[in-house]
Amino acid sequence: MFESLQSLLEESCFNRAWKPVSRPAIGAWLVFYVGFLFYAFGRSPASLFIHSANLVVHEGGHNLFGWFGPTLGLWGGTLLQWLVPFLLAAYFFSERQVPGFVFCLFFFFENWIDTAEYMADARAQLLPLVTTGDPEFVEHDFYRIFSDLNVLPYDTKIAAVVHILGWCGMIACVIWLALRMRTAGVESATQITFPKPAISLIERYPGRARAATAVSSSTSSHPRQRGTAVSDSSEQPPS
Repeated sequence: MFESLQSLLEESCFNRAWKPVSRPAIGAWLVFYVGFLFYAFGRSPASLFIHSANLVVHEGGHNLFGWFGPTLGLWGGTLLQWLVPFLLAAYFFSERQVPGFVFCLFFFFENWIDTAEYMADARAQLLPLVTTGDPEFVEHDFYRIFSDLNVLPYDTKIAAVVHILGWCGMIACVIWLALRMRTAGVESATQITFPKPAISLIERYPGRARAATAVSSSTSSHPRQRGTAVSDSSEQPPS
């Protein structure tokens, strides 16, 4: 499945090869991602160091999309929280830059597990709520969203699905990056080769080639008359 995904990315509409990355660089990134997965496993997403950055983007989304009405303002926190890493991943994908693409896509899926914890808290509302407006009017996003969609009793089940998909996405990013290790050496060793002309210069200019041969032979047999031999051969090429 992952090889099929890799071939799909390789043969995308951009039809350009990924920019080469050295194996030591890929290895260092793999250590970082695997370390983060172990660090995040079994922990609350709200306790991860990346949560503060996610929270800032989330609250900014409420303010940004709030200009387009209360409904988009309500959904805007999650929308911007997901859109920012996704759009950055799309940019690095268009530029064919492996490290930037994997980094943004990895934390795009990390935002899923961050959002899943917020979803699971819709009815319980045990998480501390943060707002950039009046704290007296703060409201749980997913309590409102799930209530409007009539799915509030399924908040934990929806959150579980989003949580699993987030973990699958992060692991898939790491596996795809590991598969790049196989082609890293080949890409770095690739050299630019110029096409060989269909007709060689000797075949294209046979008279000059014979003249050059005569000059070299005459200069080797008469070293003291080098200048004369060159001028004679250039004026009267041998037949």
